[in-house]
Amino acid sequence: MVDVVDRESVPKLCQVVLDCTDARSLAEFYRSLLGLVYRPGDEPPAGRREDERGCDWLVLRTPDGAPQMAFQQVDQLPEATWPEGRVPQQLHLDLTVDSVEDLQVQHERVLRLGGRLLLDRSDDPEEPLRVYADLAGHPFCVFVTRRRVPK
Repeated sequence: MVDVVDRESVPKLCQVVLDCTDARSLAEFYRSLLGLVYRPGDEPPAGRREDERGCDWLVLRTPDGAPQMAFQQVDQLPEATWPEGRVPQQLHLDLTVDSVEDLQVQHERVLRLGGRLLLDRSDDPEEPLRVYADLAGHPFCVFVTRRRVPK
């Protein structure tokens, strides 16, 4: 059965929301890694003011304003134990780069930002990749995309 719908009547993906026990730290990790910016009002407070939004809900956007990611504060969150263990990853982000050299550059950035390497297949001839855990333990991949030139 083919589900034919009017494109105007379908919902549109707005953003990916990650639960975390430290919304500000996780938002800062992805802001730095992906070059995103805070939604107006979600920036870290100046000086020593209390970070009320950082204890609840934060949104990151592209520099031109398109929503991308949000971070929802929760009291506790079991860290994924992927690839082995009883707590599945439940969701992961796929990030791509153009070359193995770029993969190495991003590897160093991820580690510098506090990410943790979970799996290294950077020497795979078909799809070089690495899997990391972010600051909250959410797995994410960075892999080389072999882009085909249209004929």
